[in-house]
Amino acid sequence: MGVKDTVRSIIHALKYSRKSSREEYMLYLKLVFIALFLVGGIGIIIHLVASTITYMFSGS
Repeated sequence: MGVKDTVRSIIHALKYSRKSSREEYMLYLKLVFIALFLVGGIGIIIHLVASTITYMFSGS
């Protein structure tokens, strides 16, 4: 696939794309924030568990 085909593919995709409505945009925004908080929450839990295990076995 050359550069010409890539550009043609991009132009084709842009022709058939449309702007999201406000309702769709707000739904996508909510989903992104929910995913962000879930991933962040999982990261915090992993960090707390790792810190607790490290503290327990450090001998201090």
